[in-house]
Order: sequence, then C-alpha cells, then structure tokens
Amino acid sequence: MIRRELDNEEPDRLYTVTRGRSRAEDEDLDLVTLVVATAEPAAGMQSEHVRILRLARSPIAIVELSAELGMPVGVVKILVSDLLRANKVTARHPSSRARRHQLPDAAILKKVLVGLHNL
Repeated sequence: MIRRELDNEEPDRLYTVTRGRSRAEDEDLDLVTLVVATAEPAAGMQSEHVRILRLARSPIAIVELSAELGMPVGVVKILVSDLLRANKVTARHPSSRARRHQLPDAAILKKVLVGLHNL
C-alpha cells in the first residue's frame, strides 16, 4: 500500500479547517462540479481558501481541488461552500435535469439495443 500525504494528516487539523463541520451547506456540490474564482484572495483569509482561489483561476473540478490540496473531498466541499457563500467563487453543478434533456428517448435506445442484438 502506498502511503499518501493524507495518511499522515492529523484529524484535528481537518476538524479545525472545517471549524467542526462535517457536511457542506451546498448539497449540490458533486465530484465533477466546476469551480471558478471570482475574486482574489484577501488578507486574513484561511490559507486553504486562498489556495482554492488560486487553483480556481481557471475552471477546476472539486475532485481535482481535493487532489491538489491533499484533502478529502468532503473537506474540500465544505471549503468551497464557504467560498460560494462569500461570493468568492462560482460553481457549475452537474444538472440531472439538463442531462435528461440531452439523452435520447428510452424507446429509441431500446430500438438501438434490439438492432444491435440482431446483428
């Protein structure tokens, strides 16, 4: 087993970073939610927030932020949620409704499947 940086992470530090919270306020945040910074880091900001703002100068997914920060996805979601509330970032959530409109009708998919089985 390869030891990752997270394995050495103190649970107390993660508790402090999230101020004891275990869930993000924005429940819509997903692994592939794209985050984009809309503000520059300000003096006195939490260092993890500053790092997220710097990484999110161009669109970056939550899972990529997690990898870059070396923190669990749940912790990153909490931090991104903080930045969303402060209007420091925007997030484009994957929309299941939009995906449903992009997919072909189920009847068409069944016809394609039958056609493929007949080959």
